[in-house]
Amino acid sequence: MTIALYPGSFDPVTRGHIDIAERAASLFEEVIVAVYDAPPKELLFTTEERVDLVRKSLAHLANVRVESYTGLTVDFAEKVKAKVLVRGLRVLSDFEREFEMALMNKQLAPCLELVCFMTNQEYQFVSSSLLKEVCRLGGNIEDLVPEDVARALRKRLCH
Repeated sequence: MTIALYPGSFDPVTRGHIDIAERAASLFEEVIVAVYDAPPKELLFTTEERVDLVRKSLAHLANVRVESYTGLTVDFAEKVKAKVLVRGLRVLSDFEREFEMALMNKQLAPCLELVCFMTNQEYQFVSSSLLKEVCRLGGNIEDLVPEDVARALRKRLCH
């Protein structure tokens, strides 16, 4: 069985993230969406809130589970017996960052392979940080995130 690990901060999860998870789920027997507990950036949602929002957003995928983790992604991949890391690429700068991380990960875990999915065109412009800014300023985010996420964003940013 090939287990794929899709790591990220998912603060919040977007329809672009969901699209990548769905596509990965169609190729691998099991996909673990790994919510990073302590990324080096300021978070809007707690780890528990992010895990809950991702779980709700991916509940329709029987072969996907959601877990939180800390430490090195390659160590978590080894713990859950993942053979593949899944990443989504939106723009050229994503490629540069992912390429750099892939080289480091290959050094740390030579048996772990990287599979990158090109983001569907309709989600190429969507980033969690831009999404939060649009929400904070009262813009429409309904088409970019699931309903539960939109509600959580509005509650957190617009009270």
